[in-house]
Amino acid sequence: MEANLSPAGTLGAGNALSLPEVRNITQNRLLLHLVFWTVYVVFFGLLYGSYIDDYYNAFMVELVELPFKMGLVYFNMYYLMPRYLLQKRYLEFFVYLLLLMGLIGALMQFVLIPFLIHPLFCPTTYAEDNLTFYRFTRNIVNINYVVAITAVIALLKNWYSHQQAAQNLAQDKLEAELKFLKVQIHPHFLFNTLNSLYSLTLKKSDNAPEVVLKLSSLMDYMLYDANAATVPLQKELDYIQNYISLERIRYGERVDVSFIQSGSVAGKQIAPMILLPFVENAFKHGVSTETKNAWVRIDVKVTDEKLVLLVENCKCGDRASKSPRDMASGIGLKNLQRRLELLYEGYYKLEIENEADSYAARLELDLANDKINAR
Repeated sequence: MEANLSPAGTLGAGNALSLPEVRNITQNRLLLHLVFWTVYVVFFGLLYGSYIDDYYNAFMVELVELPFKMGLVYFNMYYLMPRYLLQKRYLEFFVYLLLLMGLIGALMQFVLIPFLIHPLFCPTTYAEDNLTFYRFTRNIVNINYVVAITAVIALLKNWYSHQQAAQNLAQDKLEAELKFLKVQIHPHFLFNTLNSLYSLTLKKSDNAPEVVLKLSSLMDYMLYDANAATVPLQKELDYIQNYISLERIRYGERVDVSFIQSGSVAGKQIAPMILLPFVENAFKHGVSTETKNAWVRIDVKVTDEKLVLLVENCKCGDRASKSPRDMASGIGLKNLQRRLELLYEGYYKLEIENEADSYAARLELDLANDKINAR
């Protein structure tokens, strides 16, 4: 049995169904309802037939009473339950339901049985006690079976629909938050790179074409690949290396940059732009004010389904010595940690070491994360 128990059972404009879809849903529901009532008649016909040792009369009674029971069931599912039960108006619901069951029971007991069932279909089952209060009570109990069964089915379906809706809503909120967090990851280095490119073009430097090419590759990754739920790990690492190359061009000999990659990355997937923030902040907050002796160390290790990223940078300039590392600026540590929680909850470990003359961030990711792979 299927029933839409939502008080406002309408679809939004964005959820409009096409005519073939509506037709398929309608046909499927009709088929399910037909199967349910067929099973109901067969089950109770066999049950009562074995009890009275007369299967013909048992099935005939079930078939004659079926339209009245169906009317009661559908009225309960599509009117009483949405209007009263689901609105927590329990007393009204049970009063109306009992009154309706009593009315249907009386109709069956004092009209259907003596004037239709016994004279036309089951004359051999006529007995004086068919019109007694005991028989009336038994009929009410029999009606109660089908009402209870269908009500439970409808409530379970309604509960499942609400669970699905809540899950979809949570997923939509998660997607919205992730998109918002990703939007906040502004590539600040692009502005610096453009400034550097402007200076190189003024000087007619041979490095200008290389900067344009790498900048184009970075922007292509951010605009297209980064919109996917996951990207190949190799693409993410290539993106980082392009970024490092631009920073090397920008800083020249002032910064010693080391990038070491080990382990096989073939077939590995990762959330886009989850590693870059560590590298970007190493340059932005660690060496951007340095004029000499600045260094950045980046070590990427991949073993089986684990990835370990270690990013270290010096803090030997005036700015670094006066204040601690401020990752809350720019993309921010909170932003990064929130993305890790949403995408890799239970599958990551982040360690920060803030020393007097250096700063280190170590991230360990489980690349076999079921949560990220299911997105």
